[in-house]
Amino acid sequence: MIKINSNLVKIIKFLDLSNDELIKFSKNNVLSLALNEMQAIQNYFKTLNRNPTDIEIETIAQTWSEHCKHKTLTWIINYTELSQTEDYNHNLIYTKTYKSFNNLLKDTIFKAAKELNKDWCLSIFQDNAGIIEFDMNNGVAFKVETHNHPSALEPYGGAATGIGGVVRDILGVGLGAKPLANTDVLCFGKPNAKSPIGVHSPKRIMEGVIAGIRDYGNRMGIPTVNGAVYFNNGYIANPLVYCGCMGIIPKSKINKKVNTGDLILLVGGKTGRDGIHGATFSSTKLDKTSDVNAVQIGNPIIEKKVLDTLFKARDLNLYNSITDCGAGGLSSAIGELGEFYGAIINLDKIPLKYQGLTPWEIWISEAQERMVLVVHPDNKHKIKKVFEEEDVEAVF
Repeated sequence: MIKINSNLVKIIKFLDLSNDELIKFSKNNVLSLALNEMQAIQNYFKTLNRNPTDIEIETIAQTWSEHCKHKTLTWIINYTELSQTEDYNHNLIYTKTYKSFNNLLKDTIFKAAKELNKDWCLSIFQDNAGIIEFDMNNGVAFKVETHNHPSALEPYGGAATGIGGVVRDILGVGLGAKPLANTDVLCFGKPNAKSPIGVHSPKRIMEGVIAGIRDYGNRMGIPTVNGAVYFNNGYIANPLVYCGCMGIIPKSKINKKVNTGDLILLVGGKTGRDGIHGATFSSTKLDKTSDVNAVQIGNPIIEKKVLDTLFKARDLNLYNSITDCGAGGLSSAIGELGEFYGAIINLDKIPLKYQGLTPWEIWISEAQERMVLVVHPDNKHKIKKVFEEEDVEAVF
């Protein structure tokens, strides 16, 4: 349940929209949802006999976005694989093999890991990062993620917040792993290639991306220890920007839990309009109408302060669970933490960068350097003091 000033919530006249109007509404509001998805939302609210609010529509859109839901990777995939061999006379023989996956991700990556069933896989496919065994007392956490669209629009900022995001994933795995090193795999158009009108040159994208990854990590004291760069003109308009982070975590801190009656604590940066529609924007094609405001604004100094303070609270056992505010912002983070027990959120308490944000903007903003913790009521004042002593914003 979300507590907000009801006068600021807009009711969307949604039930009577035609198919054409549903598609137009999705496009105009950067929801990135197809007609069948819009129809599903419409049919659901018809069963409730009421129109949805803007905050409900926006929550569903980010949850169903390609970026968050991975609809392509988890859908049915049919393809033909062409292979070639030579006969005794050195004539090429071509063979077609037809393959089908009911769920590409589960039938390949998930399946391989589960079939191997290694004891040293301590936590896989269930948290913000994967964890494997390092020694008797510790595990190694690793996370990689793309930040392609943001880097195409704003190379420096897009790549910087890409690396900042995976650093937060390491902070948010288990009860928090300590980031040790960053990595990247980058694909650009050839530096001397001519870019289309309205698109940054490949050279500018390359230089901005490399600098963004380097600077964000360096300012947090996390080195970029390795990486790879590939040039192909297929990446002129939209680079491939893979960012990764590795950290170390005590085995005793891998498991997290949420209990009925626990409190929700938001720590780190303030919330603004930067990054709004980041998840849905990243789930559609780039064009001349793409909004640069969907790119988040990073501040590695704040994230460094959060990092240092977080481990003080972790080692004092002051919280039970943690996750980061990434794609979808609070809607995604609190949605994950409250999956089994629900949650009551008072948006009026969220620290803002400036006034004038509507409730749905606060709820789905992807403003950076924010973490959400789950705290037992007995630890409320203790953990608040830990963050206040380090001048890190923290609100229940």
